Amino acid sequence: MSVTYTSYLRIDDLLACQQPVSPGPEHDEMLFIVIHQVYELWFKQMLHELDHLAARLDADDLPAVQATLRRVLTILKVQVAQIDILETMTPVSFLSFRYRLDQASGFQSPQFRQLEFLLGHRDARMLGFHPEGGEARRRLEERLAAPSLWDHFVAYLHRNGHPMPESLLARDRATSNPLTEAIHPALIAIYREQGDLAQICERMVDLDEGLQEWRYRHVKMVERTIGVKPGTGGSSGADYLRRTLFQPLFPDLWAIRGEL
Repeated sequence: MSVTYTSYLRIDDLLACQQPVSPGPEHDEMLFIVIHQVYELWFKQMLHELDHLAARLDADDLPAVQATLRRVLTILKVQVAQIDILETMTPVSFLSFRYRLDQASGFQSPQFRQLEFLLGHRDARMLGFHPEGGEARRRLEERLAAPSLWDHFVAYLHRNGHPMPESLLARDRATSNPLTEAIHPALIAIYREQGDLAQICERMVDLDEGLQEWRYRHVKMVERTIGVKPGTGGSSGADYLRRTLFQPLFPDLWAIRGEL
C-alpha cells in the first residue's frame, strides 16, 4: 500500500486522541484538550531541537547552533500565541468541566519538566510527581544527571580559548545553572568582540526571555480563568506559577549587562 497523507501522519490516530469527559460534552472542553495536546507536541519538538543544539555545541558547529536557536525561538513565539486562543474560553466555560479533570494538572507534564531540566532550571523534588520505575521518571532522572544546555555552552567556551573554572566544569548537575562571577570577564570579552559567539549569547538570552514570557502569560491566563482558586492536581494554582517568574535560566548572561 502506498504512503498517503493520512497514513504518513497517522491522522486517524491523531484525531482519535481528543476525548472530552464532561456530559454533553461541554463545548469548550474540546478547545482545552486540543490546546494542551498541541503544547505537548511542541514540547516534544523543542526537546528534539535542544538535544540537537547541545550536540552541535559539542561538535563546535556554530552555524548549526545559530540555526537551531532560531527555530526554537520561533516555536516559543507560537506557544505564547496559543495562550491568546485559550483566553477566548471564559471562566464560566472552564468551570463547566474543570471538576472532571480530577487530579490532572499541567504541573504533571513530564515533557515540560524535561525542558526545564535540559535548560538548567532543576529541582529534584519534581521527580516525586512521577512514580519510581515509570518511563517518565526514568527520562527525568536522565535529564537531571546530564549536562544542561548551559553546561554544553560552557564546555564549548573552555575548548575554544575561553578557560572556565574547574568548579563550574565539574559542578553538581542536579542543581540549577549557577551564577558564576568568575566567568564574567570572558563573557564580557565575547560581547565586545561582537562575533558569532556574542550572537549566540544573545539568542540564549532571547530563549531565556521567551520562556519567562510564556510563564508570565500562563500565570495571567490562569488568574483570568480561576482567580485565586487552588489548581488541579494539588497545586496552588496561580500562586505556584507566580513563584516561577523571573528565575533566569542563564543568570550570568543577565548579570553582565551592567558591566558591558
